[in-house]
Amino acid sequence: MQPTRLHTFHIPVMGLAFSIDTPLKVARYGISSVLSLSDDTLLEQMREYYSRLNEEPFTPIGTDQEDFRARRVTAYLNLLDKLVLAQTENLRRQPFTPESDLTKYFTLLPDTSPVKAQYLQMLQLSNPEEIKQAEDALRAMVQPGAIDVNIMTKLDKTNYRKNGEPLPPEYSDALAALRGFANSSVAASVVFSAGMNMRLYAYLDQFADFQPDAAGNFRKKVIIKVSDYRSALVQGKILAKKGIWVSEFRIESGLNCGGHAFATDGYLLGPILEEFKQNRQSLQKELFGMYQSALTQKGLPVASVVPDQRVTVQGGIGTAAEQNFLIEYYGVEATGWGTPFLLVPEATTIDADTLEKLVQARAEDLYLSPISPLGVPFNALRNTSSEEVKEYRIGRDRPGSPCTKKYLVSNTEFTETPICTASRKYQKLKLNQLQALDLPVAEYQEKAQKVLAKECLCDGLANAALQVLQIGRKPENRPVAICPGPNLAYFSGVFSLAQMVDHIYGRTNLLNQTHRPHLFLNELKMYLDYFRNLVAEQVPPVTDKQQKYLQAFRQNLLQGISYYEEIIPQIFTGKAEQEQMQAQLNQSKEQLLLT
Repeated sequence: MQPTRLHTFHIPVMGLAFSIDTPLKVARYGISSVLSLSDDTLLEQMREYYSRLNEEPFTPIGTDQEDFRARRVTAYLNLLDKLVLAQTENLRRQPFTPESDLTKYFTLLPDTSPVKAQYLQMLQLSNPEEIKQAEDALRAMVQPGAIDVNIMTKLDKTNYRKNGEPLPPEYSDALAALRGFANSSVAASVVFSAGMNMRLYAYLDQFADFQPDAAGNFRKKVIIKVSDYRSALVQGKILAKKGIWVSEFRIESGLNCGGHAFATDGYLLGPILEEFKQNRQSLQKELFGMYQSALTQKGLPVASVVPDQRVTVQGGIGTAAEQNFLIEYYGVEATGWGTPFLLVPEATTIDADTLEKLVQARAEDLYLSPISPLGVPFNALRNTSSEEVKEYRIGRDRPGSPCTKKYLVSNTEFTETPICTASRKYQKLKLNQLQALDLPVAEYQEKAQKVLAKECLCDGLANAALQVLQIGRKPENRPVAICPGPNLAYFSGVFSLAQMVDHIYGRTNLLNQTHRPHLFLNELKMYLDYFRNLVAEQVPPVTDKQQKYLQAFRQNLLQGISYYEEIIPQIFTGKAEQEQMQAQLNQSKEQLLLT
């Protein structure tokens, strides 16, 4: 059975390296986090490092071994589970002194927590026997945060034997990662992101840990990351019909987030949350009926009570007021805080050079980039070492990366087997094709620049951990890419875990002096910019289908603005703040109508 979550926030997955060992840093304090399962090579390197650091036995799992990807996932998660449980047990045994981790555990809790209240009551006691009883009761309440994992459903390439023969479907990247998680000892959740993967969803049925026990509890749970209500409804139904319960819908802003940005068709976060708020009970009821029928057909215990189904939200949250509003007004159980934790070395793993660039970053340094080989807009930071290496290779007329890991291969334009658009092989073939077309200079340069923009994210998003932990040969020479959201512009500094948690819960303020609009307004601005680019990209003659899409996109944005106008009094109580938000909405509406 999974532990109850005592905090009202979690740390989402960030890149490949940045949250890869976050559980070892924060789980003992009851804070849940998510790590990526995309890079089994990195997982194996981290397992070796932490095994040796903690004097645990380590037997390598080589790529020549059967089912190595799934086995690497299982082995790393088992190690994390063992170490976190040991950390937690050690924490329980500590005294309630000011500097102890045990005291830190309780002081980090939200002030609204009943457990925190019990801790504060203990501090007021004077009778030694009563103090001991209260301390023992508190120690029994200590439980670690969840070691959740993320599988990006689109990263599911087919793998091959050395003779070129394709392996069976269950050895694909995503299915192997799921199998590795399912076979691990962790009692946690898998987060599916980036849309549906029917083959992956069907594979869940193979593992008993995703099925309820006699009491209706799950050892492992499913979380679906969604950008709108319709996506939750569709994916929830698909899984419920397979006898799989979605224990959480994790809503993420389409644009105001870190990493890959999956824009909606103009649907804004506020109206999306409102739709969940209005339909949440009916959604649960509909899914539960399908779920019961599927369990009956499988001959499994049929729950008589609807299992818990959380709704959480993440993307661009930056203040305690926003955190509280989302929880209180929309009824979400928790929020996700990613980008701000990139500035917290106690929670994430980032090399010193990149951390300094994050600290100094301004709004203009953060942009929605075209660097992802997947062809999806990608929130990024300018002037990273990964970008420098890319430009250096272009300058030497050797563009593209060697592409050793091949996690993002997807293009079959020139080859039968997919290759990566950031690879040296693809870029050479594509540039040769463009040169053969004898295009006008300006047109050639424009098309070539789109080809050369791609970066190797397999290495770039993993290398920070190798640098920080000094893994491998010359780790300091390994270039780093990073994927902060635009919210980073409002934080400047390196913070402790306690400082960031206190900021989330309103006990301190870490924002810099940059004027920061409400998170809804920040996202709206991003969508206005995105829409202007959509319009500008249309090549005449514009078809009826294109025109209807743009009109629908604009209408969705206008409806979102109208919704925000209605709830201004719920967002802000002060008249000045209300008037300021209304003025910003008016300006956004004018810009939209002129586009």
